[in-house]
Amino acid sequence: AAPAARAPAAAEGPAPVAPRFAQPTAAELTVLEDLRARRLALEERERSITEREAVVIAAERRLAERIAELERLQRELEALDRAAREREDAGWRGLVRIYETMRPRDAARIFNELEMPVLIEVVERMRERNAAPILAGMNPDKAKALTAELAQRRARSPSEGGAGG
Repeated sequence: AAPAARAPAAAEGPAPVAPRFAQPTAAELTVLEDLRARRLALEERERSITEREAVVIAAERRLAERIAELERLQRELEALDRAAREREDAGWRGLVRIYETMRPRDAARIFNELEMPVLIEVVERMRERNAAPILAGMNPDKAKALTAELAQRRARSPSEGGAGG
């Protein structure tokens, strides 16, 4: 009775076959082609953006280097300017000392002949108690013009008055 339990293989039916996909339609092919084109365009755009980003980063780096160089040059120029002003001021102070040690009458005689810009630089650096007797001994018109120039200059820059005394 055991042989009857077994049925022949042909009775089981045909072996299962993997499902076959149908060929895509023309519309599906068009959509797939459009998607492929969009993907390629996006990849190209990403590559372009990456390249631009690299250019921007390089430009920013060069700009930062240039700014640092300009700041260094500015500090250097400011130091040179400060040194030049200090040398010039030292020269003026030496000249002022000469006039301050002269007799007021002799200094006044020289002041009468000096050009106004030079006279202003000297008098602004003098102590007032030394400048006063010199101005008193000067030609009245020249002393008046000097006083007017000094007043205008001090009105323009009140923080930069003379040495005072």
